[in-house]
Amino acid sequence: MSVCHPAEKIPKTIVFRSALKRLYGDGFETHAPTQEDAFPSVLLEKLTHLGALSAVLPVKNGGLGLYESPEGMQGLIDLLRVTGRLSLSLGRCIEGHINVVRLVSLYGSDRQQKDLAALVKRGVLGGIWVTDGAQPVTLEPTATGYCLNGVKGFCSAVRQVGVALITARTAQDQDVMVLVPTTEPERIGKGPGRLTGMAASGTGAYDFTGVEISADSIIGQAGDYLRQPEFSAGAWRGSAVALGGMDALVDLMRQELRARGRAENPHQQRRIGEALILRETASQWVHRAAKAVYGVHVAPEECAAIVNLARIAVEQAGVQLLTLVQQALGLSAFIRGKQVEQTLRDLATYLRQPAPDETLTEAAAWFVERDWPEETL
Repeated sequence: MSVCHPAEKIPKTIVFRSALKRLYGDGFETHAPTQEDAFPSVLLEKLTHLGALSAVLPVKNGGLGLYESPEGMQGLIDLLRVTGRLSLSLGRCIEGHINVVRLVSLYGSDRQQKDLAALVKRGVLGGIWVTDGAQPVTLEPTATGYCLNGVKGFCSAVRQVGVALITARTAQDQDVMVLVPTTEPERIGKGPGRLTGMAASGTGAYDFTGVEISADSIIGQAGDYLRQPEFSAGAWRGSAVALGGMDALVDLMRQELRARGRAENPHQQRRIGEALILRETASQWVHRAAKAVYGVHVAPEECAAIVNLARIAVEQAGVQLLTLVQQALGLSAFIRGKQVEQTLRDLATYLRQPAPDETLTEAAAWFVERDWPEETL
């Protein structure tokens, strides 16, 4: 006589990762907008339906706690990588949303964390907008609280974001983080100009002049936004999104070569092999950086150094892949309107992160007198 045992409950992070893989399996062609500069709203809706926006919340606030366990780490990598593969523009916006949740979780009060969680669980997308426009954003005290004045530029998903974490300069010449609703369309302005790539990220400007806030809108203390290791360590998430873009390029190159009947050519096979090596190199660096961030016994300086090295390694691998795909596909890789051409421009734009030389030398300086650490996860 056989005995039936009830199936063990599948962890929510596993269910979430499986749902992401099904979305990945649909292919980026399914989710690609008809116009290059059209925000990928349909894909954002699908991710929201899967619970991607709330998954990054801490468990205590109703999320999956993707920052709280090794299992969560892989779930967060999957979310960033899959989104980057399907749309680098949306990947930037999702990474910004994650950054907002992360910073509020680190520096915000319990009340602030609960308030943000309530918004996120209603499907509100967060944005992190720290680059000032022509008039820097300032924070001025009033009789009832504070008043913001100034403009933020380079605001990704400016029309989709419902709450933004911004930096504002106080009268004491210090920067503080402020969490503020961004639901007034009349405050939206033009961005810095038309970029070569990433046009679908919906980047614009937002005028905060005259916005009144209470003290409860200020997150943490002055200087927290630049506090290490989080300021540097958070860069691993951007590298995970870029890795997704590399996934897309490798797939597109292979598909086109097969369609042309050129995939059996030994020279093209060499390029395919090199592309796979570059992609796997980037993948290993992303995972190594994530493990440093999640490691409980990793010194803050060491964590920042590893993540910065990973950032440069992924950038270098990505740039080499751009050239490789162009060589493999020839002029076909430069035809406007083709998915591969747009992805090439999007990834080239996305990879242009600030201060690469300083990032590399500071990371290298940390390891001049120190051995490379063993992995902790």
